[in-house]
Amino acid sequence: MSGSPAGPASLLARLAALDTCALSDALDGYGRAGVLSGVRPLWPVPRVVVGRVRTLRVGPREPGSGPTVHLGTRLIETAEPGDVVLVDAGGRTDVSSWGGILSTAATQAGITGIVIDGACRDIGESEQLGLPVFGRAVVPTSARGRIVQLGMDEEITVCGVPARTGDLLVADVCGAVVVPADLAEQVVELAERIAARERDMVAAVRSGRSVVDVMHDSQFPSPH
Repeated sequence: MSGSPAGPASLLARLAALDTCALSDALDGYGRAGVLSGVRPLWPVPRVVVGRVRTLRVGPREPGSGPTVHLGTRLIETAEPGDVVLVDAGGRTDVSSWGGILSTAATQAGITGIVIDGACRDIGESEQLGLPVFGRAVVPTSARGRIVQLGMDEEITVCGVPARTGDLLVADVCGAVVVPADLAEQVVELAERIAARERDMVAAVRSGRSVVDVMHDSQFPSPH
């Protein structure tokens, strides 16, 4: 699962040198969705978060079902260092899909970040642990008795973006982006060209060139 060849260390290192804006532009170039709109850092995360996706899907308990294992716990027990947990909570912000005890266990497992299409609680604990958490909201309301784990390591759709275990994820101050495993090499290569071109454009503006000319559409890289 998380040991997929889609995310070798060299590719993850290249992703860590990029930002979500360059990756968004590169995905645009290939006509692929990847930006998790509305998801943001829930504490002031000071670094770029990069990792291999592990998917988790949560939602309301089915009527008549009995007690169950707490959501996320089995995923954490099978996680590998460098994994990022991507939680499909359907955008729900009235109940927490992640909390402080899970963050403690995730840190011990070497998980590099949590990204939620929904809400979390105990954000102060996650910040003290240094575990990046991205999502839509922070709320005190417990998952217990309200939502349960419905699936793990299955294909999910988060913020309209399809995602699978083994995809790659980058999150920073601007938001979060899923890079599909089947296109990762191409997206990273194009994002690197975009980032390099934008550095040149900044230098050109600082040297006195007209921003109208510098930012002309013809100046931006494309896949071809």
